Amino acid sequence: MKGPYIERMLRSFVSAMSFLFVMGFASVFYAQNTPLISGGMGFETSTNGGNTSYTPVIMPLLAAPLGDHLLVESRAILLDTVFPKTGKGYDSQHFIALSYLQGDYIATPHVTVVGGYFLIPFGTYNDRLSPIWISNFQDAPLISSLGTMTSGSATGGMLRGNAWSTSKVSIDYAAYFSAGSTNEQFQSSRASGGRVNAYFPHARLEIGTSYGHLLEHKQENFYGAHVWWEPAQVPLRVRSEYAHGEHSQGLWIEGDYRLSQFGGAESLIGRLEPVFRWQQTFRNSPDATDGLPSVDTKRADFGLDYHLPHEVRINTSYARQFSSTGNRNIWETAIVYRFLFPAWRGK
Repeated sequence: MKGPYIERMLRSFVSAMSFLFVMGFASVFYAQNTPLISGGMGFETSTNGGNTSYTPVIMPLLAAPLGDHLLVESRAILLDTVFPKTGKGYDSQHFIALSYLQGDYIATPHVTVVGGYFLIPFGTYNDRLSPIWISNFQDAPLISSLGTMTSGSATGGMLRGNAWSTSKVSIDYAAYFSAGSTNEQFQSSRASGGRVNAYFPHARLEIGTSYGHLLEHKQENFYGAHVWWEPAQVPLRVRSEYAHGEHSQGLWIEGDYRLSQFGGAESLIGRLEPVFRWQQTFRNSPDATDGLPSVDTKRADFGLDYHLPHEVRINTSYARQFSSTGNRNIWETAIVYRFLFPAWRGK
């Protein structure tokens, strides 16, 4: 990206964050809740097919409560990727954008009305696992663009909340409508969809299904399902997801196991967390716009994360990708710092 474009993006980012900060400041006169600034920053490296790139990244998040029922929240991403050029030397590419900028109105204990630019609730990775301080791997799953309309965000409105809850099961929902937008900062497709989850607290098991419908161009349908399980007796998490589009489909399953049984979570060994993810995609018909590989692809990711004190984490991983276009190795490392502090001292 060239300098003038980056300057426009930076001005948009600063303006949006300044607006949120001012709105958060105004809330002091109406409530005792203090706006929070959180997020993460990191330095990532990736060696893909023998080529190594370096990426410093900052992902700040602002949550500004306005009274008891209204919350304004936003997350941005700022990164600069340095990668080898064809021949000799390196080049760089800058990227600055808002992941979302939304207002949440808590209408009832069962309904929250969301408006603005929000993450599309399809599957689980897009709106739950994409922040760098949460995800176990640097790379998103290969199927992450299915159902999220490529950009991952929508400009419009959404209803979400808990529909029904007992001691045995809890049902929550999310339904949205997105208008088409070609604004360089708030790009989105005209689409609709939603997600329904059932959580069983005794089994610590969640099962969900998602649907998305693109209302422009090809008017495609997307279907998804996910299963999460966190057994109570062991520090294990198992997550899986399946997505199906008009031209491709795929799945991923991921497991991580914190070695906290060896002296506790803060011990030298207990800070280690081995992780594994298996992915597979299937190409039903040619399509250059869905973001998935052009041919059937399999990939196995092996990782080892280490949790340091003060919210610092080191991620390392090795992946082997298999496809008819050629097999390759992918090595990745990252150091990530999670931060959280109030915008100012609360009363």
